[in-house]
Amino acid sequence: MKTRMSKAPKASSKSKAMTVFPRITPTLAIIATALVLVSCATPPARVPAPSGPARVGVPARPETAVQAPAVMRGKSRWVPVAWTELPGFENDALFEAWNAWLKSCERPSPAFAPLCGEVRRLSIASGDEQRAWMTTRLQPYRVETLQGQADGLLTSYYEPLLKASRQPGNGYAVPLYQPPVGLGGRKPWYTRQEIETLPEAQAALRGREIAWLADPIDAMSLHIQGSGRLAVTEADGAQRTVRVAFAGSNDQPFRSITQWLADQGQGRMVAPWTESTKTWVAQNPQRLSQLLWSNPRYIFFREEALSEMDVAYGPRGAQGVPLTPGRSIAVDRESIPYGTPVWLASRGAAADLQKLVMAQDTGSAIVGAVRADYFAGTGPQAGELAARVNQPLRLWVLWPK
Repeated sequence: MKTRMSKAPKASSKSKAMTVFPRITPTLAIIATALVLVSCATPPARVPAPSGPARVGVPARPETAVQAPAVMRGKSRWVPVAWTELPGFENDALFEAWNAWLKSCERPSPAFAPLCGEVRRLSIASGDEQRAWMTTRLQPYRVETLQGQADGLLTSYYEPLLKASRQPGNGYAVPLYQPPVGLGGRKPWYTRQEIETLPEAQAALRGREIAWLADPIDAMSLHIQGSGRLAVTEADGAQRTVRVAFAGSNDQPFRSITQWLADQGQGRMVAPWTESTKTWVAQNPQRLSQLLWSNPRYIFFREEALSEMDVAYGPRGAQGVPLTPGRSIAVDRESIPYGTPVWLASRGAAADLQKLVMAQDTGSAIVGAVRADYFAGTGPQAGELAARVNQPLRLWVLWPK
């Protein structure tokens, strides 16, 4: 939606208005002169100085015209717009996004570090006060491609919650690995097929196992999401939940499993891809390795303890702060810097989203100006939403004035 510039009134409009008043008689002139003298003799009332920090008032309506140049930012062009262009801005529950903003302030970018003190103070403010502060301190910019295209793509990701064992056996045969020693010195490292078949690759990973999963498709899902939670059965039978976070990759290209299945004549997947893929594997067990090896990228993990505070948040994103379900997105950092507040608008069969989010992560498939991956949360319900989100997107970055 483009914002029109309001035209200034013509200079002749005031001179025309003056002709509608009646002539001023001498008597009226005397009265008017007396009133002026009285008003000049009366000192103006003093306005007391505020005793504390001024509260930000809520403007009656946001600005409706913007005069500023577009900004070229890597792969994108930022076009300044009025706040009225942001769909749903007056209705969002901003306090939910404020938690994500506070996380970004733990590792702020230079552009936003000066605002973090105000962001923290506003964490207990009302939504109207938060909105008023944003319109005062930030300028919205519509994100476009360098060619001027404002429409893009929204997908979604989540944090799987999977059963695992510290020891192989009893059906648990798929290992999750820490990075091998010297991973960074050999790029790219072995492909997924080579990791599972070459003795030298297996030797490099021996002793690096974190835990074992029962299903190779669940393991592939974990590799695609990049992190997850494990309900682990320890060697002594004790149960605990831990997080496994992204710790590196073999630097091989990512290939879509669903695209591979489509190329095999399976058509479009209707159910979440893990379920539909498991169904295909049950029908074609002899082709399991072929399916897995179609994606040469392999992910290595590190184990992290999961405190009571950590439970409410997702894993740490590329910005280095925990992700907030429904309020964190992954972006192309060559288009939007980490820690930037972003207004997101996307409507599709899976979700209708008009909300404030924070750019806190990235992904190998998240490339382009108007491109985002929406963090849906943890567990099966979040996974179902993430699997269905593939819909149009528009983005506005909110940048300090």
